[in-house]
Amino acid sequence: MTAIPKTKMSLEEYFEFDKNAEGNFEYFDGEIFEMSGVSPNHARIERNLLVKTSLRATERSCEVFPANLRLRVPALPTYRYPDLSLVCGKAEFVEIGGLQCLANPVLIVEVLSDSTEKYDQGDKFREYKSIESFSEYLLISSTEKVVVLYQKHNDRFWFRSDYLSGEVFHLNTLDFDINVDEIYQGVEFERGN
Repeated sequence: MTAIPKTKMSLEEYFEFDKNAEGNFEYFDGEIFEMSGVSPNHARIERNLLVKTSLRATERSCEVFPANLRLRVPALPTYRYPDLSLVCGKAEFVEIGGLQCLANPVLIVEVLSDSTEKYDQGDKFREYKSIESFSEYLLISSTEKVVVLYQKHNDRFWFRSDYLSGEVFHLNTLDFDINVDEIYQGVEFERGN
């Protein structure tokens, strides 16, 4: 386990720390934050979506990447770790602080928890919009069967659609329909959701 330094650090110090760290750490304004382990529901949702999209991605010359891959975010001096990302065509990587970061995702997926929901829908989404290739943002609740899909209309406008249990949404990046219930297979909610 890697100890998190208690003082603020420079970007260069963060890059060196992250290269040698066990686990994933994000940097913001001189502070680093550990991307903690996920709940069983979160892990099941990630797994289900990865399995559901992988074959379709291969058929369309696309590639799905899991949460451990860093993503370059031009609006930031660093990178982020989305839960899943998708590239269609050739994956492009850039080196930031000696680490390889994906530069051209078309789809980014975040599985929401109570502690990350506001950030994922707000500041993180604004940061992701600085990625030129980015055109779909899929947000999946880990506490109830709710999926939110943002699809880019143009540089200023994104369309939002909300989906519930039994409904089907369409990923333009994969030209693929997914039933909300398939994403939640094996997920057990407290209080009978």
